[in-house]
Amino acid sequence: MQFKDQNVIVTGGTRGIGKGIAENFLKQGANVLVTYSGNKAAADEFLTTNEEYKDNIFTDCFNVADASACEEFFERLPFEKVHVLVNNAGIRKDNIVAMMPKDDWQQVLDINLTGTFNMCKAAVMKMSRQRYGRIVNITSPCSHFGFAGQANYAASKAGQIGLTRSLSKEVAKRKITVNCISPGFIGTDLIADLPEKLVDEYKQQIPMKRFGTVDEVANGVSFLASEQASYITGTVLEVSGGL
Repeated sequence: MQFKDQNVIVTGGTRGIGKGIAENFLKQGANVLVTYSGNKAAADEFLTTNEEYKDNIFTDCFNVADASACEEFFERLPFEKVHVLVNNAGIRKDNIVAMMPKDDWQQVLDINLTGTFNMCKAAVMKMSRQRYGRIVNITSPCSHFGFAGQANYAASKAGQIGLTRSLSKEVAKRKITVNCISPGFIGTDLIADLPEKLVDEYKQQIPMKRFGTVDEVANGVSFLASEQASYITGTVLEVSGGL
């Protein structure tokens, strides 16, 4: 129960990795606010699945890429302090660069990178006043490996790491840490549409020869968000099976 009475925000927290992260915090006593961009059915299912924690769960629907929407979100928070922010909201729109529509490039950058910036900017204002905070940004090994057909995604994830390292230096004196978790191939909806042949190829590239689990990512996030990680900031924790 190391997060008892702490307030945690998880963007994109109703499905996949975000859902696992949110549930991990709930089990450790936190009040958790999960955000989503429009899939109300998934949000309702999250609430039903975690009914035992209903007094500690909050939900909110908005687009993290919209700066004004993020500011308004922080103005209507159901709690005064924000102890932990996990920037997990993200999308993929794969295509080779020569064939990639401009809108697909921009939308991935807007949600994955600008969304992280928008949420960090607002959260830091609150955390600075209370002189404490933990920010964990969910990036990807794609940020440094690059994969064919994912130039937009790779660019957004590399940008998150640069943002994390710069921001960590700006807020360190206020006892705010900013880190990244870099999940490798995790068994979620985000990679469910990959062709079977490509899945087999990816597994062969992983030293552990398997995809990771959501719980394995959530455990890394909760560590970086904990008091035990108070001297860790500006870094990237790889949860990728040795990639």
